[in-house]
Amino acid sequence: MNDPAAATRRARHAAIRAEVADEETEAAENAAALDVSLHLRISQSLDTELRKRAAAEHIPTSALVRRLLTQAVHQRDTGALTAAEVEEIARRVAREELQRG
Repeated sequence: MNDPAAATRRARHAAIRAEVADEETEAAENAAALDVSLHLRISQSLDTELRKRAAAEHIPTSALVRRLLTQAVHQRDTGALTAAEVEEIARRVAREELQRG
């Protein structure tokens, strides 16, 4: 009964259970921060993708979405243009169009 695959599987399951327990503990500790319910409409394909990813990570879909939203809000996308940069590009394009016209 010393099946290495079974032992590996049991260890992986134990690690997953520990991670979920940690997340649940953190969520309980931050209960005040999790008191706002957010409702939004998403496409069926996005829902399916989120559910598959959550299942693959062995976490609830809501925990995955919370993590993704938190990362997106706190992550600065250095490749994104600022409003001022977009406005400058628009002005430059307009000037070039006027010069051609």
